[in-house]
Amino acid sequence: MSVLASIIDKIFPPDHPANTLSGATIAPATAPPGPSIAPPTNLNDTAAASQPPVTPLPTVDIAAILDTRQSARTDPLDWRTSIVDLLKLLNLDSSLEVRKLLAAELAYPENQDDSDLVDVWLHKEILKRLARNGGEVPTSLKT
Repeated sequence: MSVLASIIDKIFPPDHPANTLSGATIAPATAPPGPSIAPPTNLNDTAAASQPPVTPLPTVDIAAILDTRQSARTDPLDWRTSIVDLLKLLNLDSSLEVRKLLAAELAYPENQDDSDLVDVWLHKEILKRLARNGGEVPTSLKT
């Protein structure tokens, strides 16, 4: 299981769509380039009629879940600003090696030599991915 899938698994309920396909529904940072499809010009077009309706993902309050986990602990972890603390709160390995694997998995766009910069980027990217997959993330944490 990927590191991101492990994070999702620890936060989202087991029956949530972000979990049900072993991380296969995890939205990428950017959509891969693909063929462009022109919108149908005729509402009776069979291709348009055969498309299933899009169902929004159920929302999961990420802050409430993580704050509840934090309240059950005695160690002071700041999951809101630290990827290391977020991983620790989820009882996942927070080592530099795992964070480098996560950065590679999420396609960190720079050199990974500066672990502080990587950690800041990882934290923001994880919160973005959680939000794209049905997580309600506080606005203050989305930037």
